[in-house]
Amino acid sequence: MTHQRSTVAVVDDDSSVCRSLRRLLMSAGYDVLLFPSAAAFLDGYRTGCCGCVVLDILLPGISGLDLQQELTARGITVPIVFITGHGDIPMSVRAMKAGAVDFLTKPFDPEGLLKSIDQALRLDVQRRAEQAEVDDIQARLARLTPREREVMERVVTGLLNKEIASDLGIAEKTIKVHRARVMEKMGVESLAELVHLAETVSLGLARR
Repeated sequence: MTHQRSTVAVVDDDSSVCRSLRRLLMSAGYDVLLFPSAAAFLDGYRTGCCGCVVLDILLPGISGLDLQQELTARGITVPIVFITGHGDIPMSVRAMKAGAVDFLTKPFDPEGLLKSIDQALRLDVQRRAEQAEVDDIQARLARLTPREREVMERVVTGLLNKEIASDLGIAEKTIKVHRARVMEKMGVESLAELVHLAETVSLGLARR
């Protein structure tokens, strides 16, 4: 299973369900945060506070599905495992299409829930690693001068030095200097590596 000290947030207005889930999750080695409503979760959420959310569909005020939508709108990508005693196919389809890891109907099998939570936590670890890579590349990009950034944008689209020189209206030998500095600051040794970094941060550069 994922690292035993991972934290799972449970959002459910049924206190007995919360107590039951807390016992189950703590016995499996997880830390647990309990929230009685979606609003309470939004108020208490802090980046990195939990690896996944076990979320009831029917909640007072903001529903589980609406909370999922709100988290997406806020750019919060914490994985969600839905639980419900009143689910239907349209609900499950909506939840899964919006990125939920699983949709379980009460009463659910404890082992099945733990399996879904482990899957969600693994996904969270993967997402954190991917975000760390993006942050690192963005930090490298920030070291580039505006001209070096212009050169890089053209290099990764496959333009030759002479084409970039013509496009920017500067000497080809100057492009070579800028290109070398770009490779050094971005920490790469090949064009393929540079293109990979550009694609990772989704520069969205159109080929010319």
